[in-house]
Order: sequence, then C-alpha cells, then structure tokens
Amino acid sequence: MNEDLWNTIVTRNRKYDGIYYLGIKTTGIYCRPSCRSRLPKRENVSVYRSPGEARQAGYRACKRCKPDSPGPNGPDAELAAQVKAVVDSRLHHSPSLQELAGEIGVSPFHLQRTFKKVTGTSPAAYALNAKLDRARQLLLATDKPAAHIATQVGFRSPSHFSAAFHKKFGQTPSELRNSAKEKMASPAVPPAADKNGRTES
Repeated sequence: MNEDLWNTIVTRNRKYDGIYYLGIKTTGIYCRPSCRSRLPKRENVSVYRSPGEARQAGYRACKRCKPDSPGPNGPDAELAAQVKAVVDSRLHHSPSLQELAGEIGVSPFHLQRTFKKVTGTSPAAYALNAKLDRARQLLLATDKPAAHIATQVGFRSPSHFSAAFHKKFGQTPSELRNSAKEKMASPAVPPAADKNGRTES
C-alpha cells in the first residue's frame, strides 16, 4: 500500500467511498474509507475494489458504515463521485471513457449517461475543466513555464492548452500571469479626504 493511499485512510476521506474498500484482518470486516471506526494498524489493512472482492476474501460488511449499501446521496451520485475521484487523481493522464467504466465496473454508456444526469456535463468535459482549474492554480502559485504546466496537467501541446485556457477564462496563460503581476505591483490608493480631512468609508 503506497503512502498516498494510506493517507486517504488515515484522513477518512469520504471522496474515496465507492472507489475502494478496506478489509480489516483483525476484525474480519470490510469498510468504506470514511468509516468512523477506530483506525486499524497499517499492516492489518487490505484494499479491495468492490464489496464483492472483499466478501470473496472472507470479510463481512461493517454494520457502522454499511459499505454494501448505496451512499447517502443515492447510487447515481456515488457513481459520479467515483468518476470525479478517479479523474482528479490522474489529471496528467485522464482515463478514457472505456478505461473509467472498466475501472468502476459499469458500461461506458451507463457511466456517461449517469454522470451527465448528476453533474450536467460529460466525464470528458469534467476532466478538461479540472485540468484547466489546476493549471490556473499552478500559473498563479508557481514560476513554472506555461508549457511545463500544460504537460503536467495532461495537455499534449502548449497551443491546445492556451486555446482551451482562453476559452474557459477569457485570457491566455501569459495574460493571466501578467494581470496578476500588475495587481500585485499596483500600490493601494488611499480613499480621498474631504475638506475637513475625513475619508470616505
């Protein structure tokens, strides 16, 4: 188990509910990642992709988090949350619709239809927006070249990145950076005072 996966268990990250399930060797039960039961030792945890896999390994469902039941927002919302979690974790190489469907265990048609019903957009459009939002964060927070950021978030060419960025934000990456620098460089203008020396509130 890698460190990133273990951290999602330690923090009980609800975002990963439905993405994987935890088998606890000492109790013989399996749980959602967000289960509020006492945190087990790392060496006593096995990870499974579905409740069926956990049951086949001999685990029974936790009565507290009920991992074999749909999430509180219903199965469609849970499926959409699974798709978002997978896409968000792989912005540098967004999986195709077929890859997503295979990983989550549903048909591509069902995944596309359900995700769009819940979110109002397609998995591909969600992935593109997630890439651009992440790129914007990096442009403002780092000095990395725009071409490097484009590659980091999964764009194959800087020109495609720049065009998509402009379409979403109304600015090219360089224009965004320049406007941010200008705002930081501009001194704050104090409010004007009236003839008695009082300033406007």
